Amino acid sequence: MAVVAYFNGQFVDPDGAWVPLEERGHQFGDGVYEVIRVYSGRPFLMEEHLERLERSLRVIDIPNPHTREEWAQLIAESVRRSGEAEAQVYLQVTRGSAVRGHAFPGGTAPNVSLVVRPAAAPVHPEDAALLALPDERWPNVYVKSINLLPNVIAKETAKRAGAAEAMLVRAGVITEGASSNLWFVIGGRVYTHPANRYILGGITRQFVLQLARESGVEVVEEAVPFSKLGEVQEVFVTSTTQEILPVARVFTDRRIAPALDTLPAEPPETLLPKVEEPVELWRRPGAAVVTARLAEAFAQALEKFRNYEPLLQA
Repeated sequence: MAVVAYFNGQFVDPDGAWVPLEERGHQFGDGVYEVIRVYSGRPFLMEEHLERLERSLRVIDIPNPHTREEWAQLIAESVRRSGEAEAQVYLQVTRGSAVRGHAFPGGTAPNVSLVVRPAAAPVHPEDAALLALPDERWPNVYVKSINLLPNVIAKETAKRAGAAEAMLVRAGVITEGASSNLWFVIGGRVYTHPANRYILGGITRQFVLQLARESGVEVVEEAVPFSKLGEVQEVFVTSTTQEILPVARVFTDRRIAPALDTLPAEPPETLLPKVEEPVELWRRPGAAVVTARLAEAFAQALEKFRNYEPLLQA
């Protein structure tokens, strides 16, 4: 199982020291990234990922170092070198290397790095849980920025509490997971937060929206208030690496719960609170019928992709 690494025009030893110390991604998180899943040696939904990469670069004023065709060639060659049929591609573009200063430096070229690693099919526990936490990220979440400290903290807090993912809540409204999009089935309809500035519009989310409509499942792109969680029949998660993950329950801690509505002004002693007084907020009341239907449609689409068949109807 080979790991392939690339930095600024060269394939390099993944364990080598290639990133300069005065690199803006390293010092400021001044860059963006994408993660692309590879099935049977083929990058899945690559055009959609590259389109989102272009938008992220554009809105933070980093010039795109490659055309879409050049990106596709680089990804294809990286996957070929890895020899992995099932893999994950991580690519990152930063503003470049310069003497440290907050304002953008002039005359710097973007730095491009890429890593291909083997990837296994996701394992979905039957009792997967979400930990409800306040959404403490910046407002421009639609940019796939490498500034991921709030996401990392939420993910680790959920992990320590035994949850598969965090359920982020901003001012009483459920937004998304720490590294995923969230979906809720209410009265037979599927609800998911609209792709505005407050969520990262996932590529898997976009694909599942299309699958749902083709499968005759009604989807509403509308935020679900946290107060409506009791009306929900099913919850599931989507992401590039998790595909479609059914959720069995949602919980929080008694001391965390007030911050789901309003963040306190007083700085907390820790940003990784322990769940010592758990409060169950939701438990799936029955079979996840709609989730299973969409998961089956997703599996069928992957099988078509592996067989080089069209994924969706024109």
